[in-house]
Amino acid sequence: MDLAGYLVWLTIPAAFCLDALIGDPRWLPHPIRWMGWAITKTEPLWRRWLAGEQLAGWAFAVSLILGCWGVAAAVVSLAWQVHAVVGFMVESVLLFFCLSARSLRQAAMEIHASLAIGEVGRARSQVAMIVGRDVDQYQADDIARATVETVAENAVDGVLSPLFFAAIGGAPLALAYKMVNTLDSMVGYKNERYLLFGRAAARIDDVANFLPARLSPLLIALAAGLTPGLTGLRALNVARQEGTHHASPNAGYPEAAFAGALGVRLNGPNYYHGVLVDKPYIGVGLAAVTPQHIAAACRLMTRTALIGVLVAWLAVSRSFL
Repeated sequence: MDLAGYLVWLTIPAAFCLDALIGDPRWLPHPIRWMGWAITKTEPLWRRWLAGEQLAGWAFAVSLILGCWGVAAAVVSLAWQVHAVVGFMVESVLLFFCLSARSLRQAAMEIHASLAIGEVGRARSQVAMIVGRDVDQYQADDIARATVETVAENAVDGVLSPLFFAAIGGAPLALAYKMVNTLDSMVGYKNERYLLFGRAAARIDDVANFLPARLSPLLIALAAGLTPGLTGLRALNVARQEGTHHASPNAGYPEAAFAGALGVRLNGPNYYHGVLVDKPYIGVGLAAVTPQHIAAACRLMTRTALIGVLVAWLAVSRSFL
């Protein structure tokens, strides 16, 4: 294997190490923010160019996803042509931008810290920044439940899915996935403005996360088995039995696996923009979430991320054998 081959082999662990060391500092220019800017600027253009909202939404989403992949692929290709070390550095940094294990843990543990000192109002404001539901009436245990659910769901969106696509197509495909995820978070709503226009973004996100979400219980269960106090077998059982008990076709699987591993009940009815959405519980018969479960969920997410990195790295390694 030549130098370039060895360095390609190391991009995934290098990107994960970067995320573990520096996370997402606000001073650092981030491609996800650029994706958000592109979405905001091009949405009105596609609405003007095409009369049908659904058709315009598909053209809008597909053009941004392919454009993101094309730009990233060109940058990465040029970097590798300049020199193997340059290619390694550029691809590792671009892939690092796709991972959010550290920032997810940091956000959750800030909420945990607020709850630990009785600052429920502050914790309520913090959790409102990472969930889309109404939290005005939330008390400590409600805040803890919302935080654990977010950690579980974003273990896939922010870690396992980017690793999955990086193993298949390197940083360009991982960045294309992040564009999919960003589109869904910005326009994939079932409200009057985006019911038709945002349908494509929501559907593409569902398809992109289909396999990673269903593979996630295996990794979560393995991580739980390696974590004192958690139960890997129950994680698998709850994911198998209750993974479909969610409005999202994908989010229920990691949430159910986390519920089983932690021995807690997640999901359930929530208010969104003043409207009660009667969601089923996941982890029926298990204990209620308490603030102490936030730290346990973060430990589980971190170990799951490490296992995901190892699996993705081994998948890349097979191409060199």
